[in-house]
Amino acid sequence: MVLMTLKTTIGRESTVMNDIRERVRSKGYGIKAMVHPGELDGYVILEGEEGDIRKIVRNTRHAKGIISGDVDIEDISQFLESQEIEIEVERDDIVEVIGGPFKGEKGKVTRVDEANSEVTLELLEATVPIPVTVGVGSVKVQESSGD
Repeated sequence: MVLMTLKTTIGRESTVMNDIRERVRSKGYGIKAMVHPGELDGYVILEGEEGDIRKIVRNTRHAKGIISGDVDIEDISQFLESQEIEIEVERDDIVEVIGGPFKGEKGKVTRVDEANSEVTLELLEATVPIPVTVGVGSVKVQESSGD
């Protein structure tokens, strides 16, 4: 077993992890754990068999490649500590995206996923309402629905 760092498209870390999770379930790749440290946009750390990690990454959308060299567990231990995140965003809040590819956009929250610390919003300035899912740490409440 090795720990390897995967470079991803910023803002698509959850998508990459979901794609990998589904392929591990269906094809039995030797991937044992994944983590996306919230402080490291564009990176996912994988634990598993090196050959399987390389195979699964090769055909995963938004995966840009593996950073050469193994990761030492001491280097990532600060990201593995359990932290309780209090979500202060509610449905119908107007928020501004402060990180990722939609930075600077405003949207209305349509769903709050507390389990994954994500919110789904409809961008206000888009011609067609498109649901966008971002991490709760990537939004700042502009107008609370309770106001």
